[in-house]
Amino acid sequence: MRATLKQTWKEYRQSEKLMGNTFELTVVAADETWAGEKIALAIAEIRRIEKLFTTFSDDSQTNMINKQAGIAPVKVDKEVFELIQRSLKISAVTDGAFDITYGSADKSLWNFDRNMKQLPDPAIAKEAVKRIDYRNVLLDEQAQTVMLKEKGMRIGFGGIGKGYAADKAKALLVQEGVQSGIVNASGDLITWGTQADGKPWTIGIAHPDDARAAFSWLDISNLAIATSGNYEKYVMIDGKKYSHTINPKTGMPVTGIKSVTIISPYAEIADAMATPVMVMGVKAGLQMIDQINYLGCIIVDDHNKIYTTKNIHLQ
Repeated sequence: MRATLKQTWKEYRQSEKLMGNTFELTVVAADETWAGEKIALAIAEIRRIEKLFTTFSDDSQTNMINKQAGIAPVKVDKEVFELIQRSLKISAVTDGAFDITYGSADKSLWNFDRNMKQLPDPAIAKEAVKRIDYRNVLLDEQAQTVMLKEKGMRIGFGGIGKGYAADKAKALLVQEGVQSGIVNASGDLITWGTQADGKPWTIGIAHPDDARAAFSWLDISNLAIATSGNYEKYVMIDGKKYSHTINPKTGMPVTGIKSVTIISPYAEIADAMATPVMVMGVKAGLQMIDQINYLGCIIVDDHNKIYTTKNIHLQ
């Protein structure tokens, strides 16, 4: 009689500090060593991406572009060129509410610590953001170069990089034969397949007044999700809550929305779209997302009223 060993599928997880965030990678596998090897490959991939896009390393391609602002175009890798190209398209769709040149702002205006007792003067705020303009990023597809038109301009990938890295890590794991898993980049996450018990991956949408409590659950198998909220970093001035998200056009903090959750097939898009919806406000934000048929959106306003796009049905 031949004994057959029944494979037991388990979820193997590992957390790692990457790109200034905590990434948690989950792989559903029958073998712990195999799962560990695959997770290690995905972590190496995220580190590779971090090297390209970080602003904390002098020799990153991002910093090379920033150093040559107003001086000369910089030849970059195809991958960097294409992410910038996609970022500029998102800027156009969101009318500049998403803008990778946000690094051009004068940061000294907003420290968002508890000592901040008043808002900056609107004229000074507008002056601080005057170099933010995605239209001044000049791309040459033939030469694969990027140039920032004005001195003092800076680009950064804080609004899209985590999502991009999560997508790339997922693609690598799928290529390596991982049939189910999650790449969670500090709350911006992408899933594929099912849990070890065969049930779909579900996520609790955090209650805006208590990040540990969920007000709703969503089935997010084979989808990505990202949330932008004011519950972690904000200031109270004269009894009003101001988010750490700055409107790139006015230089003033965003008000009126507690959190925005975007559901998308790609983490990169989910990551990039969450902040501009906060900037645009409930009505304009929902109208925009409703026009993009593969995206869903949940907004919680300052009065805890929940708004969703037509394709979202909360449980």
